[in-house]
Amino acid sequence: MKWIGAILLIGTTTWLGFDWSNRLTKRPKQIRQLKNALQILEAEIVYSQLPLKDAFLSIARQIPEPAKSFFDELGKSLQNTNIDFYRIWKEQVDNLVQNSSLSSTEREILYQFGRTLGQHDLYQQQKHIQLTLTHLERELEDARDEQYRYSKMAKSLGVLAGLFIVLLLI
Repeated sequence: MKWIGAILLIGTTTWLGFDWSNRLTKRPKQIRQLKNALQILEAEIVYSQLPLKDAFLSIARQIPEPAKSFFDELGKSLQNTNIDFYRIWKEQVDNLVQNSSLSSTEREILYQFGRTLGQHDLYQQQKHIQLTLTHLERELEDARDEQYRYSKMAKSLGVLAGLFIVLLLI
């Protein structure tokens, strides 16, 4: 009976280590998806001059999850005419961060971008998108660095923590 408990404990801690490593691996990919989505948004706003609702729905058709759901929900939320855009933006950003591997830093970058979205002329809006892309590029480099530094360690730590706890309990 002790052996079954020991194996379950080691399996659980190993799974936690691999889950942590997986989140570290997914974060750079999801930041790149956000950057691509903002580049598409820039093109849709500046060159196609689409309204935000149509631009968000267009982006949702072109990118993978979890950013796809984010932009799809934004586009659907803008169907109503009497809305507080920033409140909807903030709710959707919170949902995106909760359902992805993005960190609170990306949340703050998106909050800041949402405050300016739709508030300026095309030239100023383009500058805000470029600023947000610059911030996301910095976060992408940090995420890659964290992945490189901690991904293997997280897997090993999960296994070793389980072994350590089992040895303490035996």
